[in-house]
Amino acid sequence: MAGSSSFNKDTSILITGGTGLVGKALSKQLASQGYTNVISIGSRDCDLRDSTAVSLLMENVSPKHVFHLAARVHGIGGNTLYKSDILYENVMINSNVVEMARRAGVDKIVAMGSGCVYPELKGHEELFENQIWTGPPHSSEDSYAHSKRLMMAQLDAAKEQYGLSSAFVISGNLYGPDDNFNIDEGHVTPSLVAKFFDAYCNNKPVSVWGSGVAIRDFTYSSDVAKALLAIWRNIEGPINMGSGMRHPIRDIIDILQSITGVEVEWDSNKPDGQLVRFYNLNKLNETGFKAKIDLEEGVKLTYDWYVNNWKNARN
Repeated sequence: MAGSSSFNKDTSILITGGTGLVGKALSKQLASQGYTNVISIGSRDCDLRDSTAVSLLMENVSPKHVFHLAARVHGIGGNTLYKSDILYENVMINSNVVEMARRAGVDKIVAMGSGCVYPELKGHEELFENQIWTGPPHSSEDSYAHSKRLMMAQLDAAKEQYGLSSAFVISGNLYGPDDNFNIDEGHVTPSLVAKFFDAYCNNKPVSVWGSGVAIRDFTYSSDVAKALLAIWRNIEGPINMGSGMRHPIRDIIDILQSITGVEVEWDSNKPDGQLVRFYNLNKLNETGFKAKIDLEEGVKLTYDWYVNNWKNARN
């Protein structure tokens, strides 16, 4: 565990994936807590697939802490279409960031994993951190899951050989402003927000994948940022992160329908993904973290942001 002195307000902090949903929320949260030496980068600033570029980045920034949030990431649609690219690019990104940060003498890495690292465990209502390796990941997102599992193994190895402190954050479904709102390949909440807005503007119904019965933990981006800081200060190793608020995807659709009045058409030929996936949050809750934004408020905030920013939003 990094010493308490390395959490001083002027400690140097690097955020990869800083232009995305979580990166922007984390930068705001760090600034609000008085951290003054935060460097946040996006893909235009450094190609993390290039080990030489990542080595130069670490040399120039000299961070004491790294929040590694960058990834090539899609929803179920994109994860199915681009399996080879997703596996290769994420393995390169993660391996370079962890190794070059280690070589640069970083005190701690907080790395963003994903709930898809878990196997589909029949009869288990909650997933615990020690169950990750008990079976293969679900086939709908297996390439992305394998890249994240490998990063977790690399962090464990760096801890054992070099004493590198780290946390591997297993996240539920994250959403909020600055997300990727790609209708066909994005995650469920932003893609639905974009679908409903488009349908509202064009006076047409929305086609929704599956049945809406799949249950997930949905966490709004400002709560994600607060959870990451609690993990950074208190946790080592794999840690489940979420809001503790579990909803079927149909609840998001109902909220968006109430906002827009748009008709919904269910496409039963499309997959639901894993029907149940949520996490035991005992370790996170022990830090004192508690999510503040419930699903209805979060979806409304996200929709309002998109209405005002859709021309420049990522998609």
